[in-house]
Amino acid sequence: MVTRLTDSPVYAHLWSTPAMEAIFDERARWQRWLDVIAALARVQARAGIVPTAAASAITDHARVENLDLEFVAEQTRLTSHSTLGLIRGLRAVLPESAREHVYVGATVQDVTDTWFGLVMHDVGAQVRADLCALEESVLALARTHRDTPMAGRTHGQPGAPVTFGFKAASWADELRRHLDRLRSGEPRWSVGQLAGAVGALAFHDGITDPLTLRTAFCDELGLGDPGMSWLTSRDRVAEFGFVLAAVAGSLARIGGEVVELQRPEIGELSEPTSPAAVGSITMPHKRNPEAGEHLDTLARLARSSSGVLLEGMVALHERDGRGWKAEWVALPEVCLLTGTALSVARTLVDGLEVHPDAMRANLDRHGDLGSERLLAALTARLGRNAAQELMHDVLAPSVHGGSDAAGQLVARGVATDDEVREWAGRSPVRVAAAMVDDVLARAASARSTEPGP
Repeated sequence: MVTRLTDSPVYAHLWSTPAMEAIFDERARWQRWLDVIAALARVQARAGIVPTAAASAITDHARVENLDLEFVAEQTRLTSHSTLGLIRGLRAVLPESAREHVYVGATVQDVTDTWFGLVMHDVGAQVRADLCALEESVLALARTHRDTPMAGRTHGQPGAPVTFGFKAASWADELRRHLDRLRSGEPRWSVGQLAGAVGALAFHDGITDPLTLRTAFCDELGLGDPGMSWLTSRDRVAEFGFVLAAVAGSLARIGGEVVELQRPEIGELSEPTSPAAVGSITMPHKRNPEAGEHLDTLARLARSSSGVLLEGMVALHERDGRGWKAEWVALPEVCLLTGTALSVARTLVDGLEVHPDAMRANLDRHGDLGSERLLAALTARLGRNAAQELMHDVLAPSVHGGSDAAGQLVARGVATDDEVREWAGRSPVRVAAAMVDDVLARAASARSTEPGP
């Protein structure tokens, strides 16, 4: 039975990707939990806590396909315990000699928080790979359209000229910062948890060196040692969720640009489409910006789930199930949503149609008045406030329609015709193009030296 639209076989592709489903599928989750339990048994065997033969049997049998998952579910409901159903399911398939050596001295959070560490490692790697691929496509747009002029817009209104390459470079620069965040955060997030009841590892104290055991446990799973139990220190999970939600937000900004600039009265960009795509059943002439809109939807939901993770930082004492259990829902959700957003954004950018003629036409139609350049020159001559007042006056709609700024300045005797032509003729996008070059150079340097995702 499917009750959530996001899980529907018809609509699931809008909310998840095969790569993310491979991480969060229920059977994959059970297997990861079993991997954690088996790793604990192996390091405990090396420390002399459980028999080596028992650890080997646990490792051999800790496969999700060996378990009766209906029995696991039944026992989970029966005991009202998060992992006891899984433990009983594993014990049921083990030889008698190994059954008492499963999950020795461990707690639910030792399993699920360590799973979080594995998840944040795997999801972080996938997000980095997708971001790198998207950055490459966006950098190509910036390079190709370095000098393609278009109207820069503020508050939705045409302002001073920029280039489309400048706009794309700002996207690339933002994506690069997310890549930096993911790389620097990896050592903080990809850690295990072996804490025991209240984090003090008291069960293992006196049997072995608990801290050495924890390090060996984390090493066994390819995770870092946290250095300190983090049962109620949920900043790692909150930070990871924020970074993913921020990635989704950046992608929504790109999508929003396409939504706006695809409007027929602007017509500067167009989403890729296919002959089978239907824009509107009742208005066949429409070509809706589905991808751009969906990026906004995904980002809203990602922010919502990230907020739940942030709330989890407010926890009581040495264990608090309220925020921690909410993470079981919110962390997979923000990962699935951001992974989907990256897939959508890659398709959008890779097939983006750029219309330089429309960009130039809009720039001409709304008048490249050069007001910013004229203001700069007049400021040097008249002072800041006087220059601003004069420009506002000559550009007022009641003064020759607010379009003949140059003629008004000459008529008022504040500049000669030659001076106004020289001021207005200065390139409005020279520095913008230089910033594009800088973004391209910094990205090339980073991509040539950083390790693969």
